[in-house]
Amino acid sequence: MSFFISDAMAEAGAAGATQGDPLASLILPIGLVVLFYFFLIRPQSKRQKEHRQMVADLQKGEEIITTGGILGKIVDVSDDFITLEIAKDVSLTIQKNAVQTIMPKGTIKDLK
Repeated sequence: MSFFISDAMAEAGAAGATQGDPLASLILPIGLVVLFYFFLIRPQSKRQKEHRQMVADLQKGEEIITTGGILGKIVDVSDDFITLEIAKDVSLTIQKNAVQTIMPKGTIKDLK
């Protein structure tokens, strides 16, 4: 029976040795959350904010590219939609959020 007592004492000693400072065990997960924030979440939210601002500032006469790759000139702007002229007498009505990039003036003339 004495060998059971020594085993129980050995288990108690081993369990106490494996438990460390709980703060030290949280350093890695907290560090990963901070890294994810600065390398993934923060830059993405900045890009979204810039895109929302660009879409809000769209004006008649600007040349844009849509997310589908269509190049055209804005001929009308409403609250949620814009009318895009892609060729003479050919217009499309698209959502403002579909605008990917504002191109420099004269881009369409340079392509012809």
